[in-house]
Amino acid sequence: MKKIDYLERILKAARVYEVAIESPLQAAPVLSRRLGNTVLLKREDLQPVFSFKLRGAYNKMASLTPKQLALGVIAASAGNHAQGVALAAQRMDVKALIVMPVTTPSIKVDAVRARGAKVVLEGVSYSEAQEHAQRLAQQHGYTFVHPYDDPDVIAGQGTIAMEILRQHTRPIEAIFVAIGGGGLISGVAAYVKRLRPEIRIIGVQPQDSDAMKRSLEAGRRVRLDQVGLFADGVAVRQVGVETFRLCRTLVDEIVTVDTDAICAAVKDVFDDTRAILEPAGALAIAGLKQVVARDRLHDKNLVAIACGANMNFDRLRFIAERAQLGEKREAVFAATIPEKPGSFRRFCELLGNRSITEFNYRFADAQEAHVFVGISVSHAGEADTLLKSLKRHGIRTLDLSDNEMAKLHIRHLVGGRAPQAQHEMVYRFEFPERPGALTQFLNSMSANWNISLFHYRNHGADYGRVLVGFQVPPEDKKAFRRFLANLGYPWVDETDNPAYPLFLG
Repeated sequence: MKKIDYLERILKAARVYEVAIESPLQAAPVLSRRLGNTVLLKREDLQPVFSFKLRGAYNKMASLTPKQLALGVIAASAGNHAQGVALAAQRMDVKALIVMPVTTPSIKVDAVRARGAKVVLEGVSYSEAQEHAQRLAQQHGYTFVHPYDDPDVIAGQGTIAMEILRQHTRPIEAIFVAIGGGGLISGVAAYVKRLRPEIRIIGVQPQDSDAMKRSLEAGRRVRLDQVGLFADGVAVRQVGVETFRLCRTLVDEIVTVDTDAICAAVKDVFDDTRAILEPAGALAIAGLKQVVARDRLHDKNLVAIACGANMNFDRLRFIAERAQLGEKREAVFAATIPEKPGSFRRFCELLGNRSITEFNYRFADAQEAHVFVGISVSHAGEADTLLKSLKRHGIRTLDLSDNEMAKLHIRHLVGGRAPQAQHEMVYRFEFPERPGALTQFLNSMSANWNISLFHYRNHGADYGRVLVGFQVPPEDKKAFRRFLANLGYPWVDETDNPAYPLFLG
């Protein structure tokens, strides 16, 4: 097989600019200050299809013969490559069929259809969609436009590296690149290593979709049995033949990051740019942060390719919740305290003036109470210090910050019925969201009233919303009403809410 000169191919891939823009290489000042390095974002999320994928797709289709174009093209994609092919076909007036996994976010499916391409949903991963697309290509004579394992596609993506070196002529320590099948990093590495071999090329993959990392470690292409779908743009079970070959010789390192780190990276980019990347689009930033911390880098120029922004709006709730954990700015604890009046307030006092992000508690035992609490911290070390302080004061505490089941499910399941909670009254309160407000609320209560239920979650609003169950003896009802009148916070009596006896009473 004739050796491919990728430098030449990339330099000749000028037709990509018939559809793509030269994306800016933009400084991220907030992130740079925090990390002590100059962080530069290659803003491929600003492309017409909000992803770099149109470069490779268009470069491939520009190389096809008129006869091939007349028969039409087909592609398999989780979304971004599909939009690139659809846009290219629209510009060239070519028929396009796109096979997408059934798990593809609707925003990407709708965007492909809006470009005039026909969409077929098949399989739960890219690999299954690809197999179906290749069968259709053979049946109908379509040209299969591979999302990554094609020299023309790789060369198209390599134009990003050409722009980076032109836009930043000073030293660059490393370029961080997300990896799915390997097309983007192969193109970037092929160009950079020919011209600036001293620049490190570092790939980034999710921990649950790390086919390239495992393949390089094994010395052969490894096929994963399962891939995580959170970063759906890189959910690839097996990397390409050509991309594997290039990565073996050109990529310096591959790091993996977890879901929380990806969510934190989405927030980092938003803080600097007000843009919202999709999970795969933020991978490179998450990897950059990990390497900076691991290698203690300082005063270096670091480039991360922000490669996509086709975010499903429904995912934002999950990402916002997990971003604080990814930044180690939220600790999640399970604490056991005595089930007696005043112990709940004492526990809150031990937390100090830290902002409480979540509080879940339901009466279950006459001796002990189990509390699920989220606390804002400035760094992981502060969480460790707080954990030791609670234990020193006799409160059994378990750190659940890295417990996936607790973060995904347990935090939403704390509660249930409490038939032993006699004379219970349930109220909903609002209070200004500021440090210490929760402790102030508890201090205003009588020590004679036991809290039998407590649920609070910080949603980033100006006012916190709390659901509280009080055990108030009948003889204390007047005093309780005075407490409500003097509290100064809006409240609603939910004791007669029909949902209360169904799930909590």
